[in-house]
Amino acid sequence: MKFSLFVHMERSDLAKPHSELVAELEELVLMAERAGFETAWIGEHHGMEFTISPNPFINIAYLSARTSRIRLGTGTVIAPFWHPIKLAGEAAMADVISGGRLDIGIARGAYSYEYQRVFPGLDAWGAGQRMREIIPAIRGLWDGDFELSGEFWQFPSTTSAPKPLQKPYPPVWVAARDPNSHDFAVANGCKVQVTPLASGDDEVTSLMQRFNTACDAHPDIPRPEIMLLMHTFVAEDAADADRLTRDLSNFYCQFGAWFQNKKPVHQGILEPLTPDEIAAMPQYAPDKIRQNLVIGEADEVIARLKTYEALGYDQYSIWIDSGLSHERKKKSLQLFIDRVMPAFL
Repeated sequence: MKFSLFVHMERSDLAKPHSELVAELEELVLMAERAGFETAWIGEHHGMEFTISPNPFINIAYLSARTSRIRLGTGTVIAPFWHPIKLAGEAAMADVISGGRLDIGIARGAYSYEYQRVFPGLDAWGAGQRMREIIPAIRGLWDGDFELSGEFWQFPSTTSAPKPLQKPYPPVWVAARDPNSHDFAVANGCKVQVTPLASGDDEVTSLMQRFNTACDAHPDIPRPEIMLLMHTFVAEDAADADRLTRDLSNFYCQFGAWFQNKKPVHQGILEPLTPDEIAAMPQYAPDKIRQNLVIGEADEVIARLKTYEALGYDQYSIWIDSGLSHERKKKSLQLFIDRVMPAFL
């Protein structure tokens, strides 16, 4: 099982400059590269300091000049926010600049907060349908002389300029949860990204079952890779694990509030949650977070990851966004590198 890092800039303190966050992002990616991680993943988000990444291709181009081996992936671009010609061209340029190290992950998006601002009136169904149209379209544009008369986009014969360095294309990954998304990904020769969020190992198993069902339905298509994305933190000792658990509980309550899109946002930061609002999200209580996320000392983390490897996951991505300080993220990542990775060599 390969390892990768899912990482964004994030802040809750407006006094901390974004330039400092860029340097911290670079440091974490360089740590991952030196340790032999397969990929660094950066997604797309708008108007929120909770996750700062308006165009992951900019981050990827920046990081490609400072790295030499690690692959750089969009985890993920939000399909309905892009025109196919623009997405094909920007992705291809990132692939050229990075020396053929781009992986492109594509999703429908998740936050209604972003839909309201970037594409008013869009819902999850419409976003998913656009994702299904844009994936074959960007491949057609990379092939060249491609015209589209689709439900959502129409344009005359066009060729992506530039074309990607990787042939025939950079790997395309689909963020999948429901069975139809898994089936679409496999049928279209895409790799698959999944995350149980904080739903625990039953969901990890269920996601693999959905993927296996999709693979079985398309026996003529080579089985693609599947990546599991989870918040993962290695603790120094039991007390450190308890602190991490409490902090990740707070993070997921913030995540849930962003997802519900009911709290006021000022200068890109969500209004603080009240005790009653936190109590209304018992699924993110510390005991649930401790059970459902991968938090613990090295032996505990190794045991959990071994079960995921046995299920058939090809890549495991550490979701390091957490509201923790940069130093605490570095500490956990270094513990993972030193104490967990050797068990998978």
